[in-house]
Amino acid sequence: MNAPESMFVLRDAAASLLHVRAQWGGRGDLWVFGYASLIWRPEFEAAEQRPAQVHGFHRALKMRSRVNRGTPERPGLVFALLSGGSCRGVAFRIPRDRVEQELPRLWAREMPNAVYDARWLPCRTPQGVVRALGFTLSRRSPNYTGVLDDSQVLDILRSARGRYGSTLEYLLETADGLMARGIRDAEVERLVALARRNAASAEPVDG
Repeated sequence: MNAPESMFVLRDAAASLLHVRAQWGGRGDLWVFGYASLIWRPEFEAAEQRPAQVHGFHRALKMRSRVNRGTPERPGLVFALLSGGSCRGVAFRIPRDRVEQELPRLWAREMPNAVYDARWLPCRTPQGVVRALGFTLSRRSPNYTGVLDDSQVLDILRSARGRYGSTLEYLLETADGLMARGIRDAEVERLVALARRNAASAEPVDG
């Protein structure tokens, strides 16, 4: 698989959807890789779900959320796939005859502003490798936070809230979703312990 086929970076959501449809080509079922909220709230119908591992990317709470888990004035955080390492998640199979119905729903959820770089990722599953659509984040993106120390993360966990709830709720739901699948992620578990140890559910910090 060459680079142009493995990644497409189009900053217009409608154009990027047309592009992924063309790359899929209707030749078979469509696989999607879920690594965070897609695991516990997929919002599309999948005929099959498999444990999956992707190499070359890892899950990181380093993407700014200015609507769903925060506001423009006080951005929250959500997980993203950043280059480096590996990530365990779930591969979802959408049957060929359901793709035209389910893919726009997925796009409306994940790519309303085309904030991600969508890629075809080789996912290792117990039944073999599948080529799955994944949503990654570039470190050059304005939505990438860069390095955050624990005090900055705690401040966000205490204060950031958007239309779907708080960053803290999102972190805990993701941790529960991973645990339910038997997926261990040391950094997610560390962040949950940090939040509980420092009472991140306390009153928001002003400012």
